[in-house]
Amino acid sequence: MKATIDKDLCTGCELCVTTAPDVFEMGDDNIAQPKGDSVPAGSEDAAQEAAANCPVECIKVG
Repeated sequence: MKATIDKDLCTGCELCVTTAPDVFEMGDDNIAQPKGDSVPAGSEDAAQEAAANCPVECIKVG
């Protein structure tokens, strides 16, 4: 499973980082980014929750 963020849409609200800290982190530009190339085992549900709750719908998980 992979998580991606559309940096052009991200507002930096940190909801994804709070919801799935093993999957997302804030970059130097204060925009969220995935921590790695794939979602760590056991973090799939949190990643999907972050995508579902993103206020600007910029997260894709699949």
